[in-house]
Amino acid sequence: MAEVRLTYADVAAATEGVLDAAEPEREVDGISIDSRTLAAGDLFVAIRGERFDGHRFLDQAFARGAAAAIVDGDAGGAAAGLALVRVADTTRALQDLARAVRRRSAATVVAITGSAGKTTTKEVAATFLETRHRVYRNKGNLNNHIGLPLSLLDLRSGAEVAVVELGMNHAGEIRTLAGIAEPDVRVWTNVGDAHIGFFASADAIADAKAELLEQARPADVLVANADDARIVSRSGAFAGRVLTFGIDRPADVRATAVATAGLSGTSARVTTPAGAFDLQTPLLGLGNLANILAATAVAVHLEVPLEAIAAAAPALRAAPRRGEVIRLPGGLTLIDDSYNSSPSALGRALDAVASATGSARKVAVLGEMLELGAHAARLHAASGTAAAAAGLDLLITVGGEPARVLAEAAVAAGMPAACVIHAATSAAAADLAAARTRPGDLVLVKGSRGVATDTVVDRLKAEFA
Repeated sequence: MAEVRLTYADVAAATEGVLDAAEPEREVDGISIDSRTLAAGDLFVAIRGERFDGHRFLDQAFARGAAAAIVDGDAGGAAAGLALVRVADTTRALQDLARAVRRRSAATVVAITGSAGKTTTKEVAATFLETRHRVYRNKGNLNNHIGLPLSLLDLRSGAEVAVVELGMNHAGEIRTLAGIAEPDVRVWTNVGDAHIGFFASADAIADAKAELLEQARPADVLVANADDARIVSRSGAFAGRVLTFGIDRPADVRATAVATAGLSGTSARVTTPAGAFDLQTPLLGLGNLANILAATAVAVHLEVPLEAIAAAAPALRAAPRRGEVIRLPGGLTLIDDSYNSSPSALGRALDAVASATGSARKVAVLGEMLELGAHAARLHAASGTAAAAAGLDLLITVGGEPARVLAEAAVAAGMPAACVIHAATSAAAADLAAARTRPGDLVLVKGSRGVATDTVVDRLKAEFA
């Protein structure tokens, strides 16, 4: 596909802005919202946020070589030779510009949402699709009202398929993001309890996620989890075609004969509308198997041969800090799942630990799960019960009162009190983990980002290097 070229005049038209430029047909080189990293010739978008205002950095942006800027209409003037596009709202302008690029690119856009597994599903889907198509995947998890537009702007490079994430923690956000991305393929992985503190219930979360179904065209496709009753009950409202995936219930893309091999991964027989194949993957647990099935459904829809999917699956690797299995030279095996946590995701991680064999002991360092609101105590207690059921030999919890509740629940469920320790901070937990673990142990580290359990991972890497 041809690259998308943007002139200053194009930018003004897409954003409904007023152009102040001597050369309206001059082309934009790159687009940036960060004056510290933009390159000479870039278009700088002066975003106003809760904690920063890009307009304060216009001088720095121009000093670094920015050739143009999108600014609020009442912003001050610029030096001679520099172009300004004056708009009512620079964040909205960034989104409108991204939508314009998305439309002009003619790329097929795959958008993924769900309470867990978005990034893994994105990475796996992109890996499968790259065997047949020129693919763009958004970097990291740039999945909000700023990150998604920045990702879509990269479609100027001429990708055939774009695979992006849509994140949310409040109602209305998925509607906004889907309106920007206008996805051809919409993937709904699951409904869990992440961010439930901002919602009345899991059903309210499902209703917010179901905004993905809105404004669909008849030719659009929804890839939906057949094992999730909340998704199934809402999928009937989709205007396009529904392609299901699952393990426990009949689905268009289904895994049967599932076998887990501990830390070596999972195998299954996968049936699809295009035929069946045997899947081998090093990714841990049934949660990741579901993510792979969702990605397989996307790939099959976009005509990737089953042989290519089967050949790519054994080489899949977990994204950094999202279930990475790390075997350290000093004999410790880490499952680094420290990027984030929620009760449902933690349950899947504990299941993977429970199924693992060959380790001397099983240890978990579990950080407090944030954004659970009034549900925090109940959900942490349930997680403590699940931790005890996973057969842990040592449990270290990290954080505030909810993490203490998790520890107490694990003891109440049968773990010896001497084997359960609570630490207020990840730094203290890192000291405890370093002192209490030994070669041969399997250690799961998982927690919400705000608790910084990656500190524990880094300490153990240093201790067992």
